[in-house]
Amino acid sequence: MDFRDLKFFEVIAQEGNLARAAEKLFRTQPALSKCIDRLESSMGAKLFEKDGRGMRLTVAGNVLLSRTRQMGLMIEDTAREMRDHAAGLKGHIRLGCVPTLAEHLLPQILHDMLEQAPEVTIRLGVAMNDALLAGLRGGEFDLVVGPMLESDQEFVSEQIVEDQMVVVASKQHPLFAGPYTMADLLAYRWVLPATTVASRQWLDQTFDRNRLARPQVHIESTVLNMILPVIEKTRLLGFASNANLRSPDTGLREVVLEQTTMPRRMGVLYRSNTYLSPAMARIAGLLRLHGTSLHANGSMRSLSSRNCASTIG
Repeated sequence: MDFRDLKFFEVIAQEGNLARAAEKLFRTQPALSKCIDRLESSMGAKLFEKDGRGMRLTVAGNVLLSRTRQMGLMIEDTAREMRDHAAGLKGHIRLGCVPTLAEHLLPQILHDMLEQAPEVTIRLGVAMNDALLAGLRGGEFDLVVGPMLESDQEFVSEQIVEDQMVVVASKQHPLFAGPYTMADLLAYRWVLPATTVASRQWLDQTFDRNRLARPQVHIESTVLNMILPVIEKTRLLGFASNANLRSPDTGLREVVLEQTTMPRRMGVLYRSNTYLSPAMARIAGLLRLHGTSLHANGSMRSLSSRNCASTIG
């Protein structure tokens, strides 16, 4: 089996069309057809089936695509390791981070990396945990800083800090005029992330368990921190880290209810089969070190402050 055939196969699978794949690869369609024939002969299985004017993967094709991507990541990691041995503490890190930690933790991390490893370059992506995990799985990120995974053999995760997700509202919100319950929260519309995000799933399930309707979403945002000023100026409710409430200038206030308080363990994650370069190890060490800084005002708790129980990430 020729690895070049596998790379051609990956592009054909992505495009779902032989003509587009040929244009992208600067190859002829007959050459790519022969590539598919060789792979199918070697695998002993059909890899594609017709789909209108295009083509789609069979079950066997999907298995081979997954393996091809894994092989590509391993080859990329090997090349990076060789370069690292030759160059020392240099290289490029693709780092993904959830918005809360990007705001409260990363500035100090990036400052220290610039001082300790000035030759290391970083590409930073800020997103919700569902997009970060997809990017980590697909090789878009080397390291991700976000909610811990309870059990997933695909990733290694190390806890660095803990916070709480709470319902937030404007300090002038009418809810605060008197006592309130979970049911009272449903009288207002919400700003929430997509249903694929762990915190949104937890909140929806909490209302389900209490036999209440789910919150009515008025604004769905991929980066909730950017929408918090909207909550400050409206009657919308949100679900955000209590780290956002520690600033004396904030116009937000926690809607205190035990049922809607979600402990959240945050950590550093990377693929279990990945090569952890010296640069990646250095930034992971800084994340562990500076996780303690988020203990300020009790808004986040570092792992060193107490033993953390398992929670939904």
